[in-house]
Amino acid sequence: MKKPTLIDPEVFQRLGQLPRSERADCMLALHELQDGLGQPHLHAGLGTRKLRATTFECRGNLKLRLLFENRPECLYVFALLSHDEVRRLLRSGRIA
Repeated sequence: MKKPTLIDPEVFQRLGQLPRSERADCMLALHELQDGLGQPHLHAGLGTRKLRATTFECRGNLKLRLLFENRPECLYVFALLSHDEVRRLLRSGRIA
């Protein structure tokens, strides 16, 4: 059974600022994330990996990463960042 996906408004705002092709890639990744999480052969193609105890990332496209939490009730997508932004965020200690 698929979990519902809850997407933070800031992620939608950032998606809206992307060129159409990049926006489409990220939206497709969100759809595939919902279908593939928990099925290793499917989510491997998304570049899904665990960053912290409850925080994961998946590849939105070559440049962008979607950060999310796998909560009991839903997948909560809270950020759309470049690879470098993700690294800075991890170093800052602001995510659990």
